[in-house]
Amino acid sequence: MKRLTCFFICFFLSEVSGFEIPINGLSEFVDYEDLVELAPGKFQLVAENRRYQRSLPGESEEMMEEVDQVTLYSYKVQSTITSRMATTMIQSKVVNNSPQPQNVVFDVQIPKGAFISNFSMTVDGKTFRSSIKEKTVGRALYAQARAKGKTAGLVRSSALDMENFRTEVNVLPGAKVQFELHYQEVKWRKLGSYEHRIYLQPGRLAKHLEAHVSFKPTVAQQRICPNCRETAVDGELVVLYDVKREEKAGELEVFNGYFVHFFAPDNLDPIPKNILFVIDVSGSMWGVKMKQTVEAMKTILDDLRAEDHFSVIDFNQNIRTWRNDLISATKTQVADAKRYIEKIQPSGGTNINEALLRAIFILNEANNLGLLDPNSVSLIILVSDGDPTVGELKLSKIQKNVKENIQDNISLFSLGMGFDVDYDFLKRLSNENHGIAQRIYGNQDTSSQLKKFYNQVSTPLLRNVQFNYPHTSVTDVTQNNFHNYFGGSEIVVAGKFDPAKLDQIESVITATSANTQLVLETLAQMDDLQDFLSKDKHADPDFTRKLWAYLTINQLLAERSLAPTAAAKRRITRSILQMSLDHHIVTPLTSLVIENEAGDERMLADAPPQDPSCCSGALYYGSKVVPDSTPSWANPSPTPVISMLAQGSQVLESTPPPHVMRVENDPHFIIYLPKSQKNICFNIDSEPGKILNLVSDPESGIVVNGQLVGAKKPNNGKLSTYFGKLGFYFQSEDIKIEISTETITLSHGSSTFSLSWSDTAQVTNQRVQISVKKEKVVTITLDKEMSFSVLLHRVWKKHPVNVDFLGIYIPPTNKFSPKAHGLIGQFMQEPKIHIFNERPGKDPEKPEASMEVKGQKLIITRGLQKDYRTDLVFGTDVTCWFVHNSGKGFIDGHYKDYFVPQLYSFLKRP
Repeated sequence: MKRLTCFFICFFLSEVSGFEIPINGLSEFVDYEDLVELAPGKFQLVAENRRYQRSLPGESEEMMEEVDQVTLYSYKVQSTITSRMATTMIQSKVVNNSPQPQNVVFDVQIPKGAFISNFSMTVDGKTFRSSIKEKTVGRALYAQARAKGKTAGLVRSSALDMENFRTEVNVLPGAKVQFELHYQEVKWRKLGSYEHRIYLQPGRLAKHLEAHVSFKPTVAQQRICPNCRETAVDGELVVLYDVKREEKAGELEVFNGYFVHFFAPDNLDPIPKNILFVIDVSGSMWGVKMKQTVEAMKTILDDLRAEDHFSVIDFNQNIRTWRNDLISATKTQVADAKRYIEKIQPSGGTNINEALLRAIFILNEANNLGLLDPNSVSLIILVSDGDPTVGELKLSKIQKNVKENIQDNISLFSLGMGFDVDYDFLKRLSNENHGIAQRIYGNQDTSSQLKKFYNQVSTPLLRNVQFNYPHTSVTDVTQNNFHNYFGGSEIVVAGKFDPAKLDQIESVITATSANTQLVLETLAQMDDLQDFLSKDKHADPDFTRKLWAYLTINQLLAERSLAPTAAAKRRITRSILQMSLDHHIVTPLTSLVIENEAGDERMLADAPPQDPSCCSGALYYGSKVVPDSTPSWANPSPTPVISMLAQGSQVLESTPPPHVMRVENDPHFIIYLPKSQKNICFNIDSEPGKILNLVSDPESGIVVNGQLVGAKKPNNGKLSTYFGKLGFYFQSEDIKIEISTETITLSHGSSTFSLSWSDTAQVTNQRVQISVKKEKVVTITLDKEMSFSVLLHRVWKKHPVNVDFLGIYIPPTNKFSPKAHGLIGQFMQEPKIHIFNERPGKDPEKPEASMEVKGQKLIITRGLQKDYRTDLVFGTDVTCWFVHNSGKGFIDGHYKDYFVPQLYSFLKRP
């Protein structure tokens, strides 16, 4: 390590083949030599956090008057990186000093993508060791021990970019416990450097805390405040480094029958690129996500070079293009594209299939017409936060469409935004089309993440990179053909060879740069690496085997997700399982069984699944639907199944456009007037059981009614009412839809079937389309132009007052006839309003004003209501002018004029 660039442990190395990161503390019952003492293992006292008084001799500068019942004597982390293979050991030791048994939790964060290779635990002299078993075998062994009542559970759970390894044990008074976890990960070069992170989250005070980078806080310095018992140590040790590369042909390392080839050439001219940005602008992108995406795109467009060509496609249920052809990235064109992006207004559904096919068509056509530089690289970057809801909905069909149409010289990269996106689908989509996928979480800075991802793929330096190892003794090479090489990254290839036949490995790399065809040759002797490993005490002599196994298992997992047939998938599964057992690696197909020497006490650790939606098939809003002619959610009545059931029907995204008319809570009506750009709101105070007409359009044959349900009891002398049931009638289609807080019932003529709010489903006929998003929203669309969204609000079942209820959202539209009426329908023909004389109100936070509307002058009050579309729990504030007395003067007549006798009755006007 040549220099330390900043205090938070950021190193740049001019030459590194192996190093370790020690972080030391003080052991009380074992000698640790010069290894590590601070680990990211967190210990928590599950029992009541009682403390007792005692003094601790031998502490310099301070006394600890109170002692936790469970004393954490040491944290120890040893992390060794040998040629990009990081092996990390976490060891922690505790003692139960209390007179009572205590539960101790061992909770360790490890990076996603790392493989656990070993775990052991010693509890008061009894040692538990681990072994890798096929998942069903492991669970059977665990069940046997559980049946005898001698078992403890162990859970490995998934976080954002980390995973938790967690176990809980009961510790007897005076007992000592030691935990030790080993995991492995490959360090990938990104943006010109490697990054190694160790999370420092001890969870409680350590008597001595020391790191080898002049980091040695006393107990007092660790406290979060002078008299606090909590530790302020809660962060990350981050090492950023690079390695010296002298050979353009890369670094070839050979040892013990395995070889690893690292390829990351520098000082090459960038290859011109043809890039299409495909941006999801559906309603769910509204707000901060869209704002940050726009800001990131403006920066990304500024990074384009004059020799690059580009265009922008934005899509919801419709597809738009900034330019139908690829345009040279001149300053004028970039500025025009930025202005186009700034004007995007998210709304509607998500038609991923058509958007990608449009992008592919533009690139294919340009290539077929000879408009592209033959030395250029073609890229598609997809940015989306949702599953398809319009057009083709079957994910496997979208993959097939893309694969059949995309040319082999095009790479597809995907950015999945948010927590609900089907990231596994995006990974499959990108992996089989020469690209990669990355997830961006909504609680982080979207703009910086998007730009960081783009920077990884924005500088192509080589095309059609191929690795060749001529000798027949070389076998099981992981990947030897790569589409493109991007600056700042690294290609890693690993393989096996017979050391009895070879003592050196020859490599030939062919690739195309911006200016020429390259042929790069290199030769590696096994003795070269053996000499280095014998001199470096920290280097892992088994790193070549571990790295080959890691890369091969990852490659097989990717191939398994893309397997074209069930037989191929079974074959790949057997290979992964055998490699997992041979190399002692926990994968999604294996479990880590931890047992005592007698074998009668066991714990079980499973790797997290690759993704909840790992399998191909028809997926709707992330839920699995069997690829059958009748969806699994259909629950028909004894009458014949009605003809409106159709898989792959077109539906709109559940999140409607920003400006809508809505009814929420008890019930609050919020009417958006587009011409005035004002929200006018009013309440309706009525009785449970009454049915209110919301929309009645006899000419179009559309009815929307809502039935009120009462709270469980009055609150402050008033019984609140809510919409507990909504009815939709589309007369020309003879379709009736009843939505309650329990079920969604669809009727077509004499046929009826029901859906539950626990379903995720789509239903359609020629004009009417219905989508149900589990426990959240039902969206109904008519002719792809008129939409209604119904939100479900659940409350605590034992709440003394509140009940479940529904909210309804209707975007303003001119598709109703002039005869449309109802509490909401009358405002589809917008009345003229004039708001003036704004003044302080009785409440300083709620000013008053006068409003002229429909020939009347009303006193109105400005306040806040809630929009729950983007936050179903807390909602977002909506400013509106409130009309008192149940909307009197703003609505036509009296609110009682809008009572109707049945859920599907048209409103009879005087």
